[in-house]
Amino acid sequence: MKIETIVNAEIELLTAIKNADVAALDKMLHDDLLFNLSDGQTITKEFDLESYRLGKMKIETLEASDQIINIIEDTAVVSVIILLKGAYDNNPIANSFRYIRVWRQFGESLKVIAGSCTQMV
Repeated sequence: MKIETIVNAEIELLTAIKNADVAALDKMLHDDLLFNLSDGQTITKEFDLESYRLGKMKIETLEASDQIINIIEDTAVVSVIILLKGAYDNNPIANSFRYIRVWRQFGESLKVIAGSCTQMV
């Protein structure tokens, strides 16, 4: 596993999120994904995909910075700051969040197996 592979996977993931591309997200997220939201709620892959299917998540701006990637055997841990502007369920969002995502190699494909986000102060 190479750093540039993870960088490209992150770009692909953010593009899918911004475009609410459920099919692409379905391929990139592991079926047993657990993700902790900034309010402490833990969600699953299906919950996340359903938010996009129902049009609850509307993103205007999604910009990544301060990305750190550690590769440990067949797993990569990514820490990144995301500037997010848009709305979730008609509630406005305009903040920076520190995300951590765990990617794992499964055969030829990379999948996000875990993650969390914390609102920046």
